[in-house]
Amino acid sequence: MKTLYVSDLDGTLLSRDAHVSDFSKVAINQLVKRGMSFSYATARSLTSASIVSNGIATTTPVIIYNGVFIIDPGTCKILNSTMFSGQEAAKAASIFTENQIYPLVYAFVDGKECVTWLKGSENAGMLHYMNSRSGDKRFRSVNHVMDLFEGEIFYLTAIGERSQLESINEQFSIDQNYRCILQRELNREEYWFEVMPQQASKAEAIVRLKQLLGFDKVIAFGDGLNDLPMFEISDEAYAVDNAVLELKKQATGVIASNDQDGVARWLLANFKP
Repeated sequence: MKTLYVSDLDGTLLSRDAHVSDFSKVAINQLVKRGMSFSYATARSLTSASIVSNGIATTTPVIIYNGVFIIDPGTCKILNSTMFSGQEAAKAASIFTENQIYPLVYAFVDGKECVTWLKGSENAGMLHYMNSRSGDKRFRSVNHVMDLFEGEIFYLTAIGERSQLESINEQFSIDQNYRCILQRELNREEYWFEVMPQQASKAEAIVRLKQLLGFDKVIAFGDGLNDLPMFEISDEAYAVDNAVLELKKQATGVIASNDQDGVARWLLANFKP
């Protein structure tokens, strides 16, 4: 039976300092050499995910932006993508601007991947996020709202207080064209409100990857609410000990925490070529 092992990154495979430990790297690489098909599914971009997962040698396609893209990690070729239509992007822009909330807009602008923000709209959460990715060439600022939503948009993220974001979440959630996630940032006070095309999710991407490469079985690992759909479509799903309670309730089992190399230790104990 051909099995795909897929892990979330932040809070799951990554330790609290947002890196993969040397122990996990060595363990996973040894198992990949023995034939394990290992991938990750993350809300991060390929650039960001590649930095934090540096040292893990997998040739299996990876899932980024919560399922918007399936990427070949070796060639960086997009194998599958889910984008907003022009109408969907325009409506999303209207909802945000009417509420005077100006998100980070992820889009291809003139063929280049960009993360655009409105100059002057930065809050503490946005600044923390951008500073944590210092040197990321995707970031660009614009001076006018009309320029914020240009390009082929595939992902939108607003960072701020929960009360402010709950209202806009309700407006998006009644439209079946959008998939929304509202959750607190890991180890931070602010909340993130993420908007994606309806067909974009870790679960949908895993199903497509499973079909693309002919996997028979999926075993998943996660820690957050956005991992729930992934757990639902997996044959087995394991929550790290630091995971939210809702995910633990849906899990096949609970393993050691991210700071205790829970994913790698489970794989070492259970993978059979």
